[in-house]
Amino acid sequence: MQSYIDVKYMSLISPYLQQFKKKGDFLWNFRCPYCGDSKKNRTKARGFVFRKKNDLFYKCHNCGVGATLGKLIEYLDLNTYKDYIMERYKTGSDTITPKPEFKFNAPVFNKNKSSKGTKVVRSPESIVKELKSISELPHEHPARKIVEQRKLPQDSLKDLFLCPEFYNFTNKLIPNKFPSLGGDHPRLLIPFRDEEGEIFAYQGRSFGNEQPKYLTIKLKDRDKIFGIDRVKKKEHIYVVEGPLDSLFLDNCIAVGGADFNRPLSIDGSLISNEDLTVVFDNEPRNNEICKLIQKTIKSERKICLWPESMEYKDINDMILGGYTKEEIEEIIKENTYQTASATVRFATWRKIND
Repeated sequence: MQSYIDVKYMSLISPYLQQFKKKGDFLWNFRCPYCGDSKKNRTKARGFVFRKKNDLFYKCHNCGVGATLGKLIEYLDLNTYKDYIMERYKTGSDTITPKPEFKFNAPVFNKNKSSKGTKVVRSPESIVKELKSISELPHEHPARKIVEQRKLPQDSLKDLFLCPEFYNFTNKLIPNKFPSLGGDHPRLLIPFRDEEGEIFAYQGRSFGNEQPKYLTIKLKDRDKIFGIDRVKKKEHIYVVEGPLDSLFLDNCIAVGGADFNRPLSIDGSLISNEDLTVVFDNEPRNNEICKLIQKTIKSERKICLWPESMEYKDINDMILGGYTKEEIEEIIKENTYQTASATVRFATWRKIND
């Protein structure tokens, strides 16, 4: 193994990996980029790259995904993956990926091939039609009962689906995405749609205590932003973490698993800091959230910092606690800060014990 190449590329992909740490000469630890790792505990990191015989492999001890280092790099960034393969090929060390064969066959254009190299063999629109939306289920159906207990807006139920076998469903779109179907179970399927209403990703949320609670599958190479198809870019935009939370607010998107502070563009138009407000969960003792808030304040974006009287963790919990959508939106407006005022407010909002 050309270890210096692999070590070099582990360093190059580290910015894509949360909680990245080098544990040994050939051992690295970080949050799993496939399943997102724990949502409740943002410090948990159960993904590992380790050496086995002469090569490096990835394994997540949360979702069970396993891959070669090359496949991990390909999942994170296609251009870096191409550089990695070429560098290994030039040194004659590419024993995992076959060396390129130069054949000039007639080109075949696959419209469902994502820019990250993942072959989507079926249209997500066609296969989602095989599922029943929550609004189509009988009111006594267990899945519909669970969803309705969250008091989600009724008009949102038509674009939320019961997926009886999430792993098997995903494998129909991306063959062998889940090599093992053991433990496959029903999940709530939440489509991520682009400006044209086409599905480019989807999230599977467990109905019970199955782990991981959230599994997000990307079908195209774009940020995992939920609500792009519904948002009005000429109106003020609210940004939250969870897709379901975003359904309770007007003109709201969710960026779960994405960077709250990356430039946001809709229909090719860049959204300015003045035109959006970032609304984090109400968890002042969560170190990871506090770090993200500090980063957001430095980016000069508007941010909501909940009042001390708010006892609920997120927007859905507030709805369940008796708050109306209008009341929540008013609280957000009254507790929105920016730059210096955000820094001062954050100092009093934060309650982490030293």
